[in-house]
Amino acid sequence: MADVGDEAVRATCNDASMCKWYAVQRGYWTDPYICLLVQQRAERKTPEINRGYYARVRGMWELLTAFLHKAGTECQVIGLGAGFDTTFWRLKDQNLLPRKYFEIDFPTITARKLSIIRSKQQLANPLLETHSSGNLNLADRSDLDTDRYALVGADLREPAIVEEKLRRCGLNPKLPTVLLAECVLVYMAPSQSCQLLRWAADTFQTALFLSYEQVNLGDRFGQVMIENLRQRHCFLAGAMVCHSFKTQVKRYLDSNWPQANALDMRDVYRRLPKDDVKRIEALEFLDEGELLQQLLQHYCISWAWKDQAGIGLDSVNFDGRPPDLL
Repeated sequence: MADVGDEAVRATCNDASMCKWYAVQRGYWTDPYICLLVQQRAERKTPEINRGYYARVRGMWELLTAFLHKAGTECQVIGLGAGFDTTFWRLKDQNLLPRKYFEIDFPTITARKLSIIRSKQQLANPLLETHSSGNLNLADRSDLDTDRYALVGADLREPAIVEEKLRRCGLNPKLPTVLLAECVLVYMAPSQSCQLLRWAADTFQTALFLSYEQVNLGDRFGQVMIENLRQRHCFLAGAMVCHSFKTQVKRYLDSNWPQANALDMRDVYRRLPKDDVKRIEALEFLDEGELLQQLLQHYCISWAWKDQAGIGLDSVNFDGRPPDLL
């Protein structure tokens, strides 16, 4: 991608964080940390956007915590293109921290995040509490390595450099590992995303890859989404892989993952805990139900897994049963 495209992709980090912050303010879910990382006031978002982000955050959380309950604490989490994500801190609050939590993003993003961590005790203290030496080395501009958390500045299109930096921070390929990607692969050319997926499949013995991104981009609504982003110089280099569920799953299978599945966000929304869905639907009146369905239809959660350790990753999904494979 050209540099202007990279800058536009980096800007999506701010957009997503502000949308999450606004939804948290409205009561869709609890996150006391997102407000510390967002550097500007979030504009009002429509109920459709808020419910879409609720489904995104809750859906990824359901699969992540299902993995953690299978793997126990002796595992690793790797956030790819993590931006200003707060999952590490929320997992700590729930006593669900893995052996180590890694976050990777462009160095310009990790530098900003590290600067905020330095200035906010609510973010720095949990890192200190899980670090044996009692003090953090904050000398590096964009990277941080503690006992339980690592922040790594790297370009995901260069898996060899990513691996080198992760190993320096204590990455253990033998531990069960879950990799998280929210609207990350879609900004990479298919050859680049396949290279990243293949690296993950070949590196870890037992692993789950979770991805949230666009799907069904071949129809009129999908084309409008692509054009709107293009006008902001934000190009979906991986749009071809987001054509359908089958293309999403095929990318995993072609990248050495033995099993994979995908659901659009309409199906994810229907499978979320009904009591909580009822609660959030009472927060705001939804005038454009059809628009919400269109939005949900054009995003999906896909996941792939390999389970050499036999910890039961085939039952990590939204109802606890082995999935019907596509």
